[in-house]
Amino acid sequence: MTTCHIAKDPIKKIAIFGGTHGNELSGVFLVKHWMENGTEIQRTGLKIKPFLSNPRAVEKCTRYIDCDLNRVFDPENLGKERSEDLPYEVRRAQEINHLFGPKDNEDSYDIIFDLHNTTSNMGCTLILEDSRNDFLIQMFHYIKTSLAPLPCYIYLIEHPSLQYATTRSIAKYPVGIEVGPQSQGVLRADILDQMRKMIKHALDFIHHFNKGKEFPPCAIDVYKIMEKVDYPRNESGEITAIIHPNLQDQDWKPLSPGDPVFLTLDGKTIPLGGDCTVYPVFINEAAYYEKKEAFAKTAKLTLSAKSICPSFH
Repeated sequence: MTTCHIAKDPIKKIAIFGGTHGNELSGVFLVKHWMENGTEIQRTGLKIKPFLSNPRAVEKCTRYIDCDLNRVFDPENLGKERSEDLPYEVRRAQEINHLFGPKDNEDSYDIIFDLHNTTSNMGCTLILEDSRNDFLIQMFHYIKTSLAPLPCYIYLIEHPSLQYATTRSIAKYPVGIEVGPQSQGVLRADILDQMRKMIKHALDFIHHFNKGKEFPPCAIDVYKIMEKVDYPRNESGEITAIIHPNLQDQDWKPLSPGDPVFLTLDGKTIPLGGDCTVYPVFINEAAYYEKKEAFAKTAKLTLSAKSICPSFH
């Protein structure tokens, strides 16, 4: 008799995406390597497909060609009639949806791991899109525990107005992996190694789960996005202040009202307003200047998951 609270179907199909942003090179190089030699990502009974999601952007070593691939997996874009007039990334999204989806369909891939780098000092970060998903909470708990003492943070992007249609969202279980700091168009051995370990532990978890291992109830700390903060700007929309030295590289650290946030070029400090402590992430991310985001404020909370085990029909 099992005490397992939640029985889920075994995992069968997994994809690992690199190059969703063509200048985030850890994922690009790992996926290219695994496409040539996938021995280290093979697990018995699993179909695991490494995949270069935005090859034209990878070729040019740029974030995207026409628009951000990681924002266009919504029903409107996926449902547009295919034509050469569509932005390249929208056409690519439709192809990816056809190959790995369709989105919200029982035939879609079980898990997509989407590999990203950030220029922010965020270390190993797992991105969660659903706070009620026991399977993913259990997986993230396993990865976090396996990486220790190396810290691993969990960023929850479940917010009605701030959630976006990610490349990985066509899978039943979408997993974002974000490792930094790493400059765009640059490789760092330490960052690549951390990303590689995160994938290894994730695949080990799935392998154990499929073999019948029961995972007892667990809890994890997560950082839930609350608000995006733009740089101060003048009437022309130009930035008038930069990230304060005291805030730079302080991702995940508590930031309280009155603490310095921005610094003007004439030396004036702009402090954090509001009345509560927040935890900033994606501080001074290079790719977010165009998105008018200097950093995101998060709230720290704890998520719990019930015990899980596979259901064998």
